[in-house]
Amino acid sequence: KGSVILFTWTNFLLDDSYSFLGLENPLIISKDTNRKDSALDSRAIQDIASYDRLLPVILEYNKQAIKLDFDKSFFPCQVCFGEKLGSQCIKFLDCDHVYCKSCMRDYFNVQINEGNVKGLICPYDKCETQAHPCQVQELVNQEVFAKYDRMLLMTSLDQMVDVVYCPRPACQYPVSVDKESNFGNCPSCRYVFCILCQLVYHGLSPCKIKSDGLQKLRDEYNNADEKTKKLLEKRYGKQTIEAAVAECLTKDWLDQFSKTCPSCGASIQKIDGCNKMTCMKCRAHFCWLCEEYLPRNNPYSHYNTLNSPCRNKLFEGVNEFDDEDDLMWM
Repeated sequence: KGSVILFTWTNFLLDDSYSFLGLENPLIISKDTNRKDSALDSRAIQDIASYDRLLPVILEYNKQAIKLDFDKSFFPCQVCFGEKLGSQCIKFLDCDHVYCKSCMRDYFNVQINEGNVKGLICPYDKCETQAHPCQVQELVNQEVFAKYDRMLLMTSLDQMVDVVYCPRPACQYPVSVDKESNFGNCPSCRYVFCILCQLVYHGLSPCKIKSDGLQKLRDEYNNADEKTKKLLEKRYGKQTIEAAVAECLTKDWLDQFSKTCPSCGASIQKIDGCNKMTCMKCRAHFCWLCEEYLPRNNPYSHYNTLNSPCRNKLFEGVNEFDDEDDLMWM
């Protein structure tokens, strides 16, 4: 106030400097440094190596100025509610929420040690802004950051549809594959495998199914829509899927209606008669109730012995029975 000269220069710099210097845009400086124009002051021309690098330099200087201003200001931490100097705080880049470094250091360490690398988000309610890796590196020690960096890489690879892992347990190296092919070749251990069934590459032959995957395949096929069923049939072969479904149905039926012979392991179905069973395969005797092996010379003693769990249960659960055991060997 009262400074006439300073006021005049301030207005000139704000309103007339661009036209006076012959600049059409404040961020674009003309490359024509040899033009003879009386309206252009020679002091407005800078001799720089590359005009293309001028804008990044200006933006970087602006970033540093903002950081310097941030470090000198005070901010309330949204976690501990203490007022801290900006140099003791971090600001999430996308949402501008500010927290003290002490609170965020504890927060980052807990999330990383629990394996939740995607959980390093702004603690503000309903905010989903992720912490930048450089902010994480600034707050945690080298060992924790190495763990974070490794898990972040693994998470990123898991989200890539054209990357799978080598199925060898001792390798697990990420392998880039072609979307149109089932062929995978590990660059680390040179293992050539099928990316669908994880077994040795079998060319155009249908994928082989492991015994413990039959139930899963049957459930997936039965619950799938027509499009998914076609994909499964193309992957495993229609005959393979039908055989898997039939085998699983047979296994379910055997688990529900049959018992295993304790001598040879054959599946036995009881149709009628008493609980003393005779295996038609190995002719061994066993009890239908407790599946205990019965002696050949006197199998019925099992139902007469005082300490036997099946005492007096020879005909338990039988409404109508014959003198001979009726059974079926599966």
